[in-house]
Amino acid sequence: MRAFFQWNLGARTLELGKRTWIMGIVNVTPDSFSDGGIYFDSEKAVDHALRLLDEGADIIDIGGESTRPGAQVSAPDAAPQRTGTASSNSSSGAVTSEEEIRRVLPVITALQQKRPDAVVSIDTYKSAVARAALAAGAEIVNDVSALRWDRQMAKTIAEAKSGLILMHMRGRPEEWRTLPPPGDVTLPVKRELREWAEAAVLAGIRRERIAVDPGFGFGKVLEQNYPLLSRFQELQELGLPLVAGTSRKSFLGRTLAKDGKDALIADRLYGNLAAQTALILKGAHILRTHDVKAAVDAARVADAILNAR
Repeated sequence: MRAFFQWNLGARTLELGKRTWIMGIVNVTPDSFSDGGIYFDSEKAVDHALRLLDEGADIIDIGGESTRPGAQVSAPDAAPQRTGTASSNSSSGAVTSEEEIRRVLPVITALQQKRPDAVVSIDTYKSAVARAALAAGAEIVNDVSALRWDRQMAKTIAEAKSGLILMHMRGRPEEWRTLPPPGDVTLPVKRELREWAEAAVLAGIRRERIAVDPGFGFGKVLEQNYPLLSRFQELQELGLPLVAGTSRKSFLGRTLAKDGKDALIADRLYGNLAAQTALILKGAHILRTHDVKAAVDAARVADAILNAR
């Protein structure tokens, strides 16, 4: 069974558990692994967000920095970069807060003007970006670092009274290829998400504002994602809403490989729908996805199965 939650975003509360909520992804980046930067232009990004809402997205998650494998991060409490400072638009350089704000703010502002009732999430680990996005109308901060890379992030969210998604990541993107295997990956994911959620509460963020995401693909090598998916229901022990994002991930491409070559991103949709359906049946409340229309249909059927129990 899937637990029920009232997720408090400050100005409104989302009722989670009766059905699956769909979070549509809008990458305002030149180097996203999933879309190759085709929504880097703010007008195109807004149009894409509107299209996702029309397809049934409940939440729009807007990000201005790619955290693909190998990407470098730039945050006050992140370790220094190994290769020096690069241009904010470089495929190998970290993105500054100023550049990230320049990318996402026009999209959030325009979306709020065109769809004032839309639930907007900002995908960032930087407090300056979060503050700007929340002031512009975002209601959720989706932090891939789980508040660990910027000491001001917890204070920012506590003061704004926004929703928060704590995502699990092993190491940083530039380190993923060299990380030692964790053994049983589910146990540290569960333990660390619990610790990070407790730290968030101690920092002043009310528990009813927090959701967690196990971070499929984020510091987990290909074969580690399936045990995490298979045992996803164990994360319900955390007593928090569960977010899951498997959309277009490389572990799906490896499973769907043909003739020794991983499936292209465009050929991973049906495999991802299988993963998303399994996640719903194991307790996921929110699916983060690029392919909203397909996810909406799959979720309706999976929800019908859950509700028939």
